Amino acid sequence: MESQDHAPRSVELGGGVRVARRIADVPAEDWDRLQAHEPELAGPFVRHAFLAALEGSGSAAPGAGWRPRHLLLERAGRLVAAAPAYLEASSDGDFSRDWEWASAAAGAGLVYYPKLVLGVPATPVTGRRLLVGAGEDRGAAVAELVGAARRLARAEGAGALQVLFPPAAEARELEAAGLAARLDFQYHWRNAGYASFEEFLARFPSKRRTAIRRERRAPSEQGIALRTVPGPELARDPAGWARACFALHRGSTDRMAWGMRWVNEEFYARVFAGLPGAAEVVEARREGRLVGMAFNLVGPRARFGRYWGCSEEHPFLHFNVALYHSIERCIEGGLERFEGGAGGEHKIARGFEPAETWSAHAFADPRLDAAVRRQLADEVSARRRALERWRAEHPRLGG
Repeated sequence: MESQDHAPRSVELGGGVRVARRIADVPAEDWDRLQAHEPELAGPFVRHAFLAALEGSGSAAPGAGWRPRHLLLERAGRLVAAAPAYLEASSDGDFSRDWEWASAAAGAGLVYYPKLVLGVPATPVTGRRLLVGAGEDRGAAVAELVGAARRLARAEGAGALQVLFPPAAEARELEAAGLAARLDFQYHWRNAGYASFEEFLARFPSKRRTAIRRERRAPSEQGIALRTVPGPELARDPAGWARACFALHRGSTDRMAWGMRWVNEEFYARVFAGLPGAAEVVEARREGRLVGMAFNLVGPRARFGRYWGCSEEHPFLHFNVALYHSIERCIEGGLERFEGGAGGEHKIARGFEPAETWSAHAFADPRLDAAVRRQLADEVSARRRALERWRAEHPRLGG
């Protein structure tokens, strides 16, 4: 269950902005109205039900290292813009890749933690981080939210302010508001209008096509059947599906020396009950028993792979459950892309391509702020050149 932050639930920050210390204290219809006009840009992860599942389950609560500090911009008592925000005492689970900065700050005796993060806990997926209602002046609202975030960071003694995984255009807005942008990469599958999985395979050299076909045959040869369980079916028994999926998820992470479980069983139950239009599970059954699963969310144009787990080890099971099955579903449904999560260069050999991801940063100490800004300016240029080289070297896969 949700751990409590004993500070007041709502605090006025000035400039028409107040801070809510629980997403549950913000009416769902008011929050979701801010993104209803751009569901693809926003994505399912900033919907009220998803944030409420994280916080209400205790997966993103003070006891787990996340102290909600949601920024709410109001006009005449009406919510016109907002940003999901959290205070963190570490960088666990935010995928910010800022450990070197934190270490350098500690070595110089500078404050780094807590830091204020505008983003979605344990979710390295690009989407709106500053939500502005339809018909509002977005530029003005962004400037007001960023100014409020800076004031909140100072009031909380935060050493860093970060906006994690905004879209590229939003990263530029954040730069205009005075933050420093950072470029990174993930690997995404993109649909080039394929009529079938076989047509997708035609982009590969013959040897690679043969290898993928062999991997795809493996489940049936092992007596394993794959199926996508849609959200409405999950919602009929959210507790049962949550129990089964978390057990598989937990089993896989427990077998990894570095495995981390960012979410718990109750999180799954709340998502299955609260987001039936977006949640789905890829199930793998052998002799009727559930032996593997992948938990996805689906938006208007994209499918997002989040967690996977298995109770039995079988060759190529992960690739089929977590990658190939969802790629085929994207082709069948005409979705534009499949984002299989952070990391995983092995995805390139299976048709995934480098995709830009962004973040934006500012630091309380001017010395650290200046040093990081210099680093990021060089880093953005270098990473853009690297992406251009990759596309030139992979004309079939990167074009």
